[in-house]
Amino acid sequence: MASRLERHEDRYRSLKAELDNLGFISPGSLVVRETSCGKAGCRCQADPPQRHGPYFQWSRTRDGKTESRRLDHREAALYREWIDNRRRLDRIIARMEEVSASAGEILLRQAVKSEPE
Repeated sequence: MASRLERHEDRYRSLKAELDNLGFISPGSLVVRETSCGKAGCRCQADPPQRHGPYFQWSRTRDGKTESRRLDHREAALYREWIDNRRRLDRIIARMEEVSASAGEILLRQAVKSEPE
């Protein structure tokens, strides 16, 4: 049992180390939009249409309200990185919870065995 617990502890330390390498985070999503303006003779009305854009938009929900921001190419690249980091953080935390649950079962069994009767 001790070696299993040590493996869990090693895995947990490894996951914590992954957090050190994580950059800034952002919730939300990034969408790329291409639009048509509806003006007669515009390239977006041609056959085939050549839409306007791309336009980048970041959105998130805070306190039940949607918050959005239009972005340029550089800002979109930053938000894409931050959103990816947020998803990576969520995956790391989920794995930390799994490891903690497994280690917790071992520790609980050890505590029961060491209790005086």
